Amino acid sequence: MKIDNFVLENWLNPACDSDKNKIYLGGSCVQPMTVEELFRLTGESMEDFFRELKTMNLGYPRFDGTPRCKKAVSGLYRTVEPDEVILVHGGTGANNTVVMTLVEPDDNVISIVPNYQQFDSIPRSLGAEVRNVHLQPEAGYRLDLQEVRRKVDSDTRAILFTNPNNPSGALLTRREMETLVEIARSCDAWIVCDEMYRGLDEEYMPSFADLYEKAIVTCSSSKIYSMAGVRVGWIVCHDAEMRKRIYNRRSYDSICGGVFDEWIFAVALEHADKIFQRSRSIVNANKKIIDRWLDGHPHLKQYADAHGTTYLIHYDIDMDAQVFGDRLLDEKGVLVCHGDCFFVPHSFRITLSHADRLEEGLALIDEFIEENA
Repeated sequence: MKIDNFVLENWLNPACDSDKNKIYLGGSCVQPMTVEELFRLTGESMEDFFRELKTMNLGYPRFDGTPRCKKAVSGLYRTVEPDEVILVHGGTGANNTVVMTLVEPDDNVISIVPNYQQFDSIPRSLGAEVRNVHLQPEAGYRLDLQEVRRKVDSDTRAILFTNPNNPSGALLTRREMETLVEIARSCDAWIVCDEMYRGLDEEYMPSFADLYEKAIVTCSSSKIYSMAGVRVGWIVCHDAEMRKRIYNRRSYDSICGGVFDEWIFAVALEHADKIFQRSRSIVNANKKIIDRWLDGHPHLKQYADAHGTTYLIHYDIDMDAQVFGDRLLDEKGVLVCHGDCFFVPHSFRITLSHADRLEEGLALIDEFIEENA
């Protein structure tokens, strides 16, 4: 099986580790917490935690996942039971496991782009026909539901996308979600939704897991939970037969999760409201700074009503996106995620969520643009 170069991961991760990276504005995870901060925020006893840690059995945990963690995950939804939660290694593990389980070579899938590349390149590598629906910047990166309706047929296996969208942050409304469910149901297709950025709105953000019996949603401990180093991902699936198939696939990939990871993440999720509040505070503060910066900017435009942890910003200077990202890092020490990682030319993704020197970084981006405009 041949697969495309994973542009984002193969470019951004080495750039993060580079000595040139002085101001990191390329990420999408909310500012990570320390263990101490987690326990201070949740009000749990760190002393009890360390006492339990001393006697923790470091053998295999339960194959189907730590019950405490599965119960905590199910509490993020309105219609999900703990046994409908499958714990896996990280969000990429969740997405990979789902697509590898679901898609066959004679299928077609709808991949809504821009997107996280797994939902486009993995089905293509399996020999499936990938039918792209492109979100347009001038339309605020809103989904054209009629285009989706035109592209599905009786052989459509699944509709694949992120919501809120990565990288633009655009969010489907409840009515748009219900229409997409109606389209999927009309051709008996699965909806596969990466919901890694769900939870930043003050009110409850609906999940496809609560709207459609053939939805499979993925998420992880990384983005809005600020615990990317705790490699807990999960898959929610109501269908018992499909869950059995997913577990079988996971056995080939990782057998089970990590006993320590699932345990400490359960502690966090039992206080998810406090985690969400912390993340919202950080993202909203950074968003105000970037909105002021973009207001009336002569060379930059952000189109989406963003509900995630990033903006996708378009620029008008004559420079390819990867060249823009490489030179900005080389010359100014500022790391953003260039738009070619999402196959969106003349753009870059910037964080709303992990920015220690945000205003300094924005000033250096301005300096770079003026030098090259």
